[in-house]
Amino acid sequence: MIELIKEKNFMQLGDLPLQNGQVLRDAQLCYQVVGQANAARDNIALLPSYYGGTHWGNLPLLGAGSPLASGDYCVVLTSMLGAGWSSSPSTAGAGQGGADFPQIALVDNVEAQRRLLDALFGEWHLALVAGWSMGGMQAFAWAMAHPQRVARILPICATAQCWPHNRVFLDGVKAALCADAAWQQGRYQQPPVAGLRAFARVYAGWAYSQAFYRNGLYRELGFDTIEALLAYWEDDHLQQDANDLLCVLHAWQRAWLGDELAGTLGCIEARTLIMPGSSDLYFTVDDARHEASLIRGAELRVLQSDWGHCAGGPGRDPQAMTQIFAGMAHLLAS
Repeated sequence: MIELIKEKNFMQLGDLPLQNGQVLRDAQLCYQVVGQANAARDNIALLPSYYGGTHWGNLPLLGAGSPLASGDYCVVLTSMLGAGWSSSPSTAGAGQGGADFPQIALVDNVEAQRRLLDALFGEWHLALVAGWSMGGMQAFAWAMAHPQRVARILPICATAQCWPHNRVFLDGVKAALCADAAWQQGRYQQPPVAGLRAFARVYAGWAYSQAFYRNGLYRELGFDTIEALLAYWEDDHLQQDANDLLCVLHAWQRAWLGDELAGTLGCIEARTLIMPGSSDLYFTVDDARHEASLIRGAELRVLQSDWGHCAGGPGRDPQAMTQIFAGMAHLLAS
């Protein structure tokens, strides 16, 4: 078993050309490596972070019961651009900070991660790219951008693109934040506290399912009441920068392939296992099933849980984690 500790390393990437034609100056990527690469550099598993989280949030995917805990894999965990630790509105230098931060896309994260892998390993091949939510979206993006360098992908509660209803959900939480007069189009002098609290409460209604609230499953998280859970969500979002939240949200929304969806997904060569959540309200089973039908040989396993989108959150629901680890073991054995 590998020993899990929290590390925060930074790779300086230089100037990073972005999908929209802008350039992110002096880009840096926050990451952690757990385990050792083999001589062939083909035992590397990449775990990109999810919305609102850092690479540390994926450490439970290496915990007890995980196929990645054996020590056979070199696991690279990365934090998304815009999310606070890697280059972000809250940390960027003069001229690109705050509201002036460039627009980031999923493929920009893939390119930053590719530069990281090149610097760490030279020649390499990814045995697996896996992730929850936006981490899963990045897994799809990797398989589409570098089909011959990715052996397997495991998107959990994620789709390759942001489907229309998903986009409307995001517009709702964004509107709640931006309605705060303190927001000032992202040029706030003090954090838009009321907007961040509203953002958190609206989001909490979407993150879990109706059954989660009806059956009091929040008690399994240590909260006696729904109000206590919502207060936790508020406190968590008050620790985050508003521009960072919206930067990553916009990257999520921009993941739209439209008429190119079938052709792009059809180019994926990676062995693909998609695990949508049975009660996920915005990365739906129907959307995931449609995408799976466009990927050669893709398998879809529905993650059975009343935890909504949060069922796929690393370490949150033990029963869901058992299903995720079983799916990962099946995929890695193929």
